[in-house]
Amino acid sequence: MDNSIFTGCMPALMTPCKADRTPDFDALVRMGQELIDAGMSAVVYCGSMGDWPLLTDAQRMEGVARLVAAGIPTVVGTGAINSASAVAHAAHAAKVGAQGLMVIPRVLSRGTSASAQAAHFKAILSAAPDLPAVIYNSPYYGFATRAELFFALRKDHPNLIGFKEFGGAADLRYAAEYITSADDSVTLMVGVDTNVYHGFVNCGATGAITGIGNALPKEVLQLVDLCKKAATGDVAARLKAKELEEALGVLSSFDEGADLVLYYKHLMVLNGNAEYTLHFNETDALSASQKQYVEDQYKLFKDWYANWSA
Repeated sequence: MDNSIFTGCMPALMTPCKADRTPDFDALVRMGQELIDAGMSAVVYCGSMGDWPLLTDAQRMEGVARLVAAGIPTVVGTGAINSASAVAHAAHAAKVGAQGLMVIPRVLSRGTSASAQAAHFKAILSAAPDLPAVIYNSPYYGFATRAELFFALRKDHPNLIGFKEFGGAADLRYAAEYITSADDSVTLMVGVDTNVYHGFVNCGATGAITGIGNALPKEVLQLVDLCKKAATGDVAARLKAKELEEALGVLSSFDEGADLVLYYKHLMVLNGNAEYTLHFNETDALSASQKQYVEDQYKLFKDWYANWSA
């Protein structure tokens, strides 16, 4: 199974809104293409950043179909409350020609049950057996996939080729120590923006899925490149990677909180992308102080980066 789609850096796309707070798929495709043109290897849609719980299945599928039809390499999120819906998204991804799947745990109903999650994962992987897939491991979904379950699934589903790890530094190390080090054909994707250096240098990650990279694609791609070089022992790259990750620290940390989409959409607006001004729920909004804080931090980083990169 070709896992090359999971060896680059890809943004988890957010879903822009029209004035009536419905998805703006034209803007979604336009931004996806801009990010590919900036150097991203693919895009992810529709994971947490895409607000999958707030969209209908039909809306999510339309977004996927539009991205694929535009020639944008697309990895499809399969988040769902019930397995039937997740399976439908996996089957649709395969039908329209997406390049990969992000297999998200079942939520709410029996979400903490290992047997229920095993059945959920198997159903998704079986629905698109020719698409390479990674399990999305995140504490926010209430279930941690461990090595025993991962390898049991992989035995029956060779399209399961890796992990997207969002659990933080300790979980990245667990994945490296007990999963990817046990089988060098298994790939590890850094899934949280605060752990890019740790993931590549200390855990052998081969790719990254980014939130802040939507707003700062050039800078995040540079960080990933430096981390890859640092992982080979490049001393200068190691120092520069640490400097860049530290400078990005506050902006990256928004990726770890409940308001991540609100913060990153606001950064897109600051970049001139007005289609990210609105959210699907009118009451989902940053406070005035949150806006001021993120704006100050964005200016601080950009001023620093202009001097550092010069």
